[in-house]
Amino acid sequence: MQAFTKLKGLVAPMDRANVDTDAIIPKQFLKSIKRTGYGPFLFDEWRYEDCGEPGMDCTNRPLRADFVLNQPRYRGAQILLARENFGCGSSREHAPWAILDYGFSCVIAPSFADIFYNNCFKNGILPIVLDDKIVDQLFADCLKRQGYSLEIDLESQTVCMPSGQSVAFEVDAFRKHCLLNGLDDIALTLAQADAIRAFEDQRNDTSPWLS
Repeated sequence: MQAFTKLKGLVAPMDRANVDTDAIIPKQFLKSIKRTGYGPFLFDEWRYEDCGEPGMDCTNRPLRADFVLNQPRYRGAQILLARENFGCGSSREHAPWAILDYGFSCVIAPSFADIFYNNCFKNGILPIVLDDKIVDQLFADCLKRQGYSLEIDLESQTVCMPSGQSVAFEVDAFRKHCLLNGLDDIALTLAQADAIRAFEDQRNDTSPWLS
């Protein structure tokens, strides 16, 4: 997993509440357990005029001109700005995979669904919870100013706006440590490899019939 330390990125505003995981990555794309290849199908039903299927070439698919990610001013955005209860619905881990594969590494919202929130940290995405009034301000500023970007500093737990205003956010200390060091669940386990091997050697000596 890639470490997350600081990010200065373009913001894409998704002004919808209760965005569920089936909207983030529709059910027909859940046939693979690979973590890549989902970016072109992120928000598929909102993004395209036709119905997407796994393995499709999205290059020439008809786009919905009014959808935020199809607007040229938000091309290359790395920060997704959303409304409350983002990521609700099913627990599919494909949702953060699609968000990350598209290019987003940070999502800001007033609240998140619990499972989606946890899955973000496990996949290298920083979900930031900010007060509704701050989120309202970010939406207003983003819509007024083309090329609107934010600076995210995980170490200091701050979001810095172009005006110079800085807002603090909360994050669990263990999750922060994992993101800063690029540690997913597998990497955390491998960090204890010596202790695991020592335990297995001791068990083989005392209970060889278990091997």
